[in-house]
Amino acid sequence: MTVRIVAITSSLLASLLAGSLALAAEPGNSAPKPAADVESLPAATDVRVGGDDKQTRFVMDLTQKLDVTAFALANPYRVVIDLPQIAFRLPDKAGEQGRGLVKAFRYGLIMQGGSRIVLDTKGPVRIDKAFALDAAAGQPARLVLDLSATDRDSFMRAVSLENHPAHSPPVKPGDVAAKAAGDPRPLIVLDPGHGGIDTGAKAQSGELEKDVVLQFALTLRKKLESSGKYRVAMTRSDDTFIPLSERVRFARSHGASLMISIHADALPRSEGQAEGATVYTLSENASDAEAARLAEAENKADAIAGVDLTAEPDDVANILVDLAQRETKTYSSQFARTVVGELKSTARLHKNPLKAAGFKVLTAPDVPSVLVELGYMSTKDDLKLLTSAAWQAKTAQALSAAVDTFFTPRLARGAGAN
Repeated sequence: MTVRIVAITSSLLASLLAGSLALAAEPGNSAPKPAADVESLPAATDVRVGGDDKQTRFVMDLTQKLDVTAFALANPYRVVIDLPQIAFRLPDKAGEQGRGLVKAFRYGLIMQGGSRIVLDTKGPVRIDKAFALDAAAGQPARLVLDLSATDRDSFMRAVSLENHPAHSPPVKPGDVAAKAAGDPRPLIVLDPGHGGIDTGAKAQSGELEKDVVLQFALTLRKKLESSGKYRVAMTRSDDTFIPLSERVRFARSHGASLMISIHADALPRSEGQAEGATVYTLSENASDAEAARLAEAENKADAIAGVDLTAEPDDVANILVDLAQRETKTYSSQFARTVVGELKSTARLHKNPLKAAGFKVLTAPDVPSVLVELGYMSTKDDLKLLTSAAWQAKTAQALSAAVDTFFTPRLARGAGAN
């Protein structure tokens, strides 16, 4: 057997990566439009699920009849209902428990102008009917979905034959600071986790992770921009869902020098309590069981939002990813250690503040990336800090200082080359 060894130079690697970025880049990137006036939107006012493990009906009361589209997805089994943007004025805890074929369901914004309902089903189902009714005879307008149990083979055939619109929403990430000709400043991408239909962790008192981390990211952006040293972009700057792969593609296609993904953890009551901030880097092997649990939970974001996961493209060949990530992982680890060092004096830290796991959002092969868990939504003392404007400002200052420490030698080298 003859083995050929192919040498890939750094310049060839750069050109190949650049080619993959050109394919991945979004055409244009305008600032997000303001959210629609909630008071003027059609609304969902009540919801109910009835039936058994053979047939189940899902009914949602609406203030007006709307066009609806429904389709099924596998792995895990889900039914997705897309409709124009509406305000969900449903009872507290609606969707946490289902009935019949429906285990649970969730709902929310999937993009500006569009809302989505995602039903988790107990197994493969057939969509018998999906329609909307006008208000009549004193009854409100309604969305009706009828489901029947089926076998997996029939389910998979039906899914493959469906001619429904693209499952993933059009992606319009947050605005990118314009790069003037010759502007040498590094681009920092801030990635507030979750958004839209994907709420992330929820505190017992009702606060949502997606809102907490967005507010923190906006505070951090202001700190970084005020220094004048960096351009800053955000994967989302409003309550919009962004698929995980698009977050990575956004950072790569805009030539980011660093990506900081921002989250806030939560533990089920059965797992006790934990507190403090943790900084994660990418690794195929999780540093501990808690890191593995968190990575698995965060990597389910696309499934939670009803995104089709069967056609996820690989941006570059694995060999290129491996080669490029060697240096990138080193830089990511350096920055993670710097962040932990800065946070020691300003924030509560987890007992093991530096960890690694297989987070999808950290997989850019050419952008140093970390995921910062600011604290635990499920811990009262942490939640008090997470929702404090003063704490957010102090912690954002610490992260900004970490960015300065990370880039100072690189900026100095760049200045010396001129």
